Amino acid sequence: MFSKSRINDPAPKASPDATPAKPADTTPSFMRTQAADSGQSHVTKSKPAASVLASDMTVTGNLKTTGDVVIEGVVDGDIRAHLLTVGETATIRGEIVADDIVVNGRVIGRVRGLKVRLTSTAQVEGDIIHKTIAIESGAHFEGSVQRQDDPLQTNRESQMRSEASFAPAPAPAPKRSEGSEVVKQATEAKKTANH
Repeated sequence: MFSKSRINDPAPKASPDATPAKPADTTPSFMRTQAADSGQSHVTKSKPAASVLASDMTVTGNLKTTGDVVIEGVVDGDIRAHLLTVGETATIRGEIVADDIVVNGRVIGRVRGLKVRLTSTAQVEGDIIHKTIAIESGAHFEGSVQRQDDPLQTNRESQMRSEASFAPAPAPAPKRSEGSEVVKQATEAKKTANH
């Protein structure tokens, strides 16, 4: 098993037929992954940093990204993102749609997200459509809350589905009896002419 000489030996002796040491990998450990089959390490792309709209900026128009966004300024338009954080100094006038939404500031418009969180400093004036929601004590909210399994579906799709399911059946077209009326009048005219 173990021998005392090996335990007390300060450094193991290299055997003459040992392979030379590989140069050290200078890639940071958080960017390295171990390939399962090759045993080699390779560099992976890290997730890009969140886009930040600073507090001194005002945007008029819609914003759309597949990444993360932090809004500290003012946006007059709709926002669609993966993760949306509305900062304490932010004001958004429009619909916001994201997988994950954290509201610390003011939103005037509809909020649609899989996970929606209103912190104690949040001010939301509009409807919230969510899969899960958390509202902290102190948050100001005016609107309705509706749970849906897929709150990210577009508004037009949901309107079309609801209108189709609740639409009344079309009224039957009135029967046209112009031909029979003409025949009837002609028959009566003949009768009166013969008398």
